[in-house]
Amino acid sequence: MPIATVNPADGKTLRTFDPLSDEEIERRLAAADAAFRTYRTTGFEERARLLNAAADKLEREADDIARTMTTEMGKPLAAAKAEAAKCVKAMRWYAAHAERLLADERPDEDDVRDSGAESAKVHYRPLGPVLAVMPWNFPLWQVVRFAAPALMAGNVGLLKHASNVPQTALYLEDLFRSAGFPEGCFQTLLVPSGAIEGILRDDRVVAATLTGSEPAGRSVASIAGDEIKPTVLELGGSDPYLVMPSADVDAAARTAVTARVQNNGQSCIAAKRFIVHEDVYEEFAGKFTDGMRALRVGDPMEDSTDVGPLSSEQGRADLEELVDDALRKGAEPLCGAQRPEGFDHGWYYAPTVLTDVTDTMRIHREEAFGPVATLYRVPDLDAAVELANDTPFGLSSNLWTHDESDVERCVRDLEAGGVFVNGMTASHPALPFGGVKRSGYGRELAAEGIRAFCNVTTVWRGPARH
Repeated sequence: MPIATVNPADGKTLRTFDPLSDEEIERRLAAADAAFRTYRTTGFEERARLLNAAADKLEREADDIARTMTTEMGKPLAAAKAEAAKCVKAMRWYAAHAERLLADERPDEDDVRDSGAESAKVHYRPLGPVLAVMPWNFPLWQVVRFAAPALMAGNVGLLKHASNVPQTALYLEDLFRSAGFPEGCFQTLLVPSGAIEGILRDDRVVAATLTGSEPAGRSVASIAGDEIKPTVLELGGSDPYLVMPSADVDAAARTAVTARVQNNGQSCIAAKRFIVHEDVYEEFAGKFTDGMRALRVGDPMEDSTDVGPLSSEQGRADLEELVDDALRKGAEPLCGAQRPEGFDHGWYYAPTVLTDVTDTMRIHREEAFGPVATLYRVPDLDAAVELANDTPFGLSSNLWTHDESDVERCVRDLEAGGVFVNGMTASHPALPFGGVKRSGYGRELAAEGIRAFCNVTTVWRGPARH
């Protein structure tokens, strides 16, 4: 894939970029290594001052970078502005809380006395340059949720962003540099995916984090494993959305529409499989389908647009293959299942609801990355949980109920990194984020996110001798 800005609303290539030469990659790796040697010794107060300066700059420039994101990957402009605001919030949150999250921890003296220690503590130290391989769907947020904690921990970042969002990637480098971070603390590497292995195998790169597809995660994890370097992976998701008889069906259906089509349906944590108890199935299905059908597909730069184009022609083709396979095998469309009329240019797809989905269909097991929902009827909570877990993914989950026993059962048994009750999945800087099974491992955000790339150091002190 060329490194280029291609507007998905009309398919026009707006800018192209040459990949970095081997010499320039080497220069940037050396700069990252040199920056870490000094930046690691800065205090939390100085790091917080720099990160807050970056947050202030991003807040001032939010409208401009939002337009860049929309131009590069097609999300509605309002969503792009909200993404920028979320990044500002996360930066300020880590600036305010990092020192507390990484404070020394001291076990009870009675617990360690038999180790011979007079005292002991756990100390968190930065690791070094971390490679971040990031996707296009949230081109600002995915990076900031790594960069903010990493920089506050004293690490430095090397960003290999998706090739279709190069201008957003370059903006991020400029954001941190112009905020005052020392040269080399955060650098964007405009390189093809084939360059990742060499960079990750370089001794100066100590760890990696990846958000993206399962194949990409498998590749990075295998390379890092061979080099014995830690990784955090956030991969695909096919999140279940369970609706039980005691639910507020109006609220559940209304929220379901947003949960499915957020970011034009191109979100790992978007609800994708709607599993509804038979007692409320007809009511939910009607309201949900009406809501999906009412969405306005259009130019993502227009305020009235609910759903913009998919990010690429290939992305739409992949989605169409999943839907067509399901239709051939007996699925019934309640709405959509085609390209919307009136769009001769751009990579648009109509909001779609499919029912009568079976396990013979690819869409039952594979992630649908676009505004396509699958709808299932189940007789009870046991069947709902079994169906929810019938997926290789385990990123998050949603449960709508006012029965506390339903909540207890799902928190215990749903195979996912999150259970969101009477609401849709969302990430927040104070809450750990990540999944299980083929959705990856490790956690971003909260304390877990900032400690992911720290040397957790045990400091043991014996009795003083006179």
